[in-house]
Amino acid sequence: MRFTLIILGCLISSYVCAANNVYKCIDTSGKKEYQATPCGEGLTKSTLNIKTGSSVNLDEEKKQQELKQKEEQAKIEEQKLTKQQKLEKQASIDKEAIAESENNQALIKSDPKKYSAFAIPPYAPDKLSDLIQNYRDRLADIERLRRASAQKALASGQCERVEASELDAKSTKIILTFFVNCSTGKTFYFTEQDLKN
Repeated sequence: MRFTLIILGCLISSYVCAANNVYKCIDTSGKKEYQATPCGEGLTKSTLNIKTGSSVNLDEEKKQQELKQKEEQAKIEEQKLTKQQKLEKQASIDKEAIAESENNQALIKSDPKKYSAFAIPPYAPDKLSDLIQNYRDRLADIERLRRASAQKALASGQCERVEASELDAKSTKIILTFFVNCSTGKTFYFTEQDLKN
């Protein structure tokens, strides 16, 4: 019945009909008013579409929009936090890797008869090859295991001097593999499991 009255009122007012929407405003006492212009502040607001007969609760729509904005903002903040944590974690790994590289260089300098000057060149975090970049999250382990590979090759008695100790292309995310070239011409291959034994 009310909707019928609205349509009749619309036939009389061409201005309201041109807008296709009627605003339903309810004050705190429950009094309802229908008008062509948006409701004022402090009123419960809805719109009624003259053509379709549908209605939209503007207050609820506003709440939903605000909720959606809050959720989107929270998602952005979460992404920022995740990115920041990832950067901090990588910075910590890089710092540890640099320390391991320094240990490698100290070992080489302490015994130049067993290690060539370029036996274990540092893998600089900002200048990694494509192969090493694939395992950047394990860079500190790689530097440590390169040193262990060189030492294991020397301990075999078949390697007089280490010429190179590098990560091998056969490495996988599960098992890292290393090769050691010796001055005798012999090459050793070690997996990280071999180096732990």
